[in-house]
Amino acid sequence: MYELEGLNNVLYTMLYGAAAMAAIIAGFYLLLRRHNDIAPNITPPESLRRWAAAFLFASAASHVWWTAVGTVCLANDRLVRNIINLLLDRLTFMPLMMVVLLRMLQDRKRKTWPIVVALIPLIGIAVWGIVSHDNRSQFALEYYMRFICVCFIIYYVRALWQYNRWLHNNFADLQHKEVWQSLVFIACILFVYSAYTVFFDGMTSEFIAQIDTFIIIGFVLWRVETLQTLDTPPAESAKTSVYIPDNIGTLLKERCEDTKFYLQHDITLAQLALVIGTNRTYLSSYFAQQGITYNAYINRLRIEHFITLYRQNGEQSTLQQLAQQSGYRSYSTFSANFKSITGVSITSWTRDSSQDA
Repeated sequence: MYELEGLNNVLYTMLYGAAAMAAIIAGFYLLLRRHNDIAPNITPPESLRRWAAAFLFASAASHVWWTAVGTVCLANDRLVRNIINLLLDRLTFMPLMMVVLLRMLQDRKRKTWPIVVALIPLIGIAVWGIVSHDNRSQFALEYYMRFICVCFIIYYVRALWQYNRWLHNNFADLQHKEVWQSLVFIACILFVYSAYTVFFDGMTSEFIAQIDTFIIIGFVLWRVETLQTLDTPPAESAKTSVYIPDNIGTLLKERCEDTKFYLQHDITLAQLALVIGTNRTYLSSYFAQQGITYNAYINRLRIEHFITLYRQNGEQSTLQQLAQQSGYRSYSTFSANFKSITGVSITSWTRDSSQDA
């Protein structure tokens, strides 16, 4: 929300321009760069890169039109200036932010057209404000957008819960795949908004907003580059009952447990189904019938393997080394799964094991 007094502050003008330039550079990086410089071993979703680039370009464009409209076109008409700039932000920056957040969820392609439909009334409110020059129109724009944001956040939290369930049902290694950090992104956006409307006044809010812009740019780059592309499995059968071959349990014992296939990194439900010679629908239904998830099955085997290794040569290897030998890339993921399965932390367990020995 550009204010004219910012032009008289050299430091702010430099920060404002630097934020816009950083957004442009980051946008071109995501759009044109074919290699991942932040996490070289990760292959991010291509569509997410494009949408994130569009969001960053919209952020840079927002800096341009707040300046241009405020100083060139409508310098003496604050109300109309604010209405036009708010409308441009609401029709570009905000929906692109929502689409980027939705594209971070790879369990399904969620519809984005409701976002467009929800934003249409903003045009009517803006036209009313420009024609009537009524101050209430600016407040109407703000409060209607707040309503949309609240609805989206409620929907997104629910979508995150669904996505988390999908990950646990289909992937054994969740490092680099969880997206609860997306809520940090929302929090940054809301902080910018709050800086203008609630907490601060004048140039203080302007400085805080630009600093937060750098945080948002950095977060978008990091989140996109560290989010591994996940192959979405085919949709499950619509049938209410699925025939489960009687020998799935035997096949799991022979081809997963006895061969220690579960120690491989990043194995999925679909890959395990292929190894044992069935399909993911049957295998998923089998796990459901047993009252467990694929994730729980694989991690139980890995934790049991870790316990065996520790008892054999716990003094000769570090916990991190043993965790990696048990199929975990991330020690934090191993630690969380260990406590979930055994009911005690790895620290407490190793201490008790040493005392028993």
